[in-house]
Amino acid sequence: MTFSWTPHRFAGGALALDVANSVILRHDAKRSLDRFAVPSQLSAFPAAAEVLSEERMDFGSLRDADDKDRLIRLREAIDRLFRLRISEGRDDNRLLADLLEALAAVFAAYPAATSPVPLDLAAARSALKLLSQPEPDRMKICGNCGWLFIDRSKNRSRTWCDMAVCGNRAKARLHYQRKKKADTA
Repeated sequence: MTFSWTPHRFAGGALALDVANSVILRHDAKRSLDRFAVPSQLSAFPAAAEVLSEERMDFGSLRDADDKDRLIRLREAIDRLFRLRISEGRDDNRLLADLLEALAAVFAAYPAATSPVPLDLAAARSALKLLSQPEPDRMKICGNCGWLFIDRSKNRSRTWCDMAVCGNRAKARLHYQRKKKADTA
């Protein structure tokens, strides 16, 4: 199966969230799809992130992670902690410990600066920035696809990761429901 890494796929607003969002429809076990399970998609992600990620200026040139399992462990730890933080407004010390252990494993794997930057190292740095974010209430879960994203709107009212895709889908669904209701009345 082939995919395109489009701007929508980098709607998270932080590389760590974009990596976490590489699992499509995570909340629906029957339709869920891990894009990183497709080797060509995993290897295409760093080049796409260099162009499309909000944080592209922070990490510069990217390359594949040296260890896919370490990257996946980091991705899952990021998703679990931030999803809980967003949905329940709290932290879980075990999930925080899992993320910190995943971060430590990544940092230990690259003791010296390296260029291009490995994807897992850039994602780890991004996750650390998110952990220290001064406004954690800006992180949200998309009401349509379930992706994690940072709401950078002035009034913090954004409910979709990407208005052009998820926002339009939600609005079209609402329009259809209203029309159907009006037609049956």
